[in-house]
Amino acid sequence: MATAMVEDSSFEDDQLANMSTDDIVRASRLLDNEIRILKEELQRTNLELDSYKEKIKENQEKIKLNKQLPYLVGNIVEILEMNPEDEAEEDGANIDLDSQRKGKCVVLKTSTRQTIFLPVVGLVDPDKLKPGDLVGVNKDSYLILDTLPSEYDSRVKAMEVDEKPTEDYNDIGGLEKQIQELVEAIVLPMTHKERFQKLGIRPPKGVLLYGPPGTGKTLMARACAAQTNATFLKLAGPQLVQMFIGDGAKLVRDAFQLAKEKSPCIIFIDEIDAIGTKRFDSEVSGDREVQRTMLELLNQLDGFSSDDRIKVIAATNRADILDPALMRSGRLDRKIEFPHPTEEARARILQVSPSGVLSLMTLCILSLFCAGLLLITFP
Repeated sequence: MATAMVEDSSFEDDQLANMSTDDIVRASRLLDNEIRILKEELQRTNLELDSYKEKIKENQEKIKLNKQLPYLVGNIVEILEMNPEDEAEEDGANIDLDSQRKGKCVVLKTSTRQTIFLPVVGLVDPDKLKPGDLVGVNKDSYLILDTLPSEYDSRVKAMEVDEKPTEDYNDIGGLEKQIQELVEAIVLPMTHKERFQKLGIRPPKGVLLYGPPGTGKTLMARACAAQTNATFLKLAGPQLVQMFIGDGAKLVRDAFQLAKEKSPCIIFIDEIDAIGTKRFDSEVSGDREVQRTMLELLNQLDGFSSDDRIKVIAATNRADILDPALMRSGRLDRKIEFPHPTEEARARILQVSPSGVLSLMTLCILSLFCAGLLLITFP
């Protein structure tokens, strides 16, 4: 390339050397005209650029003005794909320009109970929208200005344990067998998911912890959540029993939806016998509402795959009154019993007491004193 440029320059030099004075003057005038035309073109381009910058600035000011809060809240109902080529072309001056648009259109429902069709979505990428999303729209034009976080019941958000559980299996004594079963059912499928997939083993969706009160069921669930680094949602069975129809079922539905967004997540339902009793014929509206809540719980247990990083741990001290549908395979697959501790388990509980708590010798002295077998005198 360098050789070709050198040859061209030498060729032009030869031409200039052979040209007369009039030809050189004429060529210089042509070059001056071309330079003047290029300068005018550059000046015109700069003016257009300044004009475009002004338009961009004006549009940004309009967008800023239209994006002023407050927004009108709406829900995406449906997303439509517009294809004007399938429709017949319109003639005349009265042409619907919206029908000629290509791309996605949105049907949304606002908080004022209006259903709006938007041929132009707004400032949000329509590919990122899906039915059911909560969006903020302009109160006049209804254009979508921003996406809003998912709406949950405030009671469901309060169920999330903000502080990570600090309990450890070493803090639990006398429950070695139960710890092993819980690790196999909950912890390993969440921490070593690929091993279960490689072996073709489908881990259980949930675990039922049953036994007398005070045997360590809640403590075991918190230790399990700490070992898996998972979000911990703590639900109480009586909390799901609500006065209004469908309110308890909505709490269950929102809790599982929140767990999907916060995955990996462990949902702990304490005192599940409050909503999981055997179904029976009753004319009392309260009993029917409890059964609706349990049916929603069964639906949610069947609604997500066991491969998802969401596990359910339920606890009760009345496993005999639970509905069989709740404990069938595919829902609460594993049942772990928490009996009263034996003598060896009690000794183990005393051995794992954390430092700063009463020592084993002090506990023995206090137990003898309470039994009347030891007399302590104070000066």
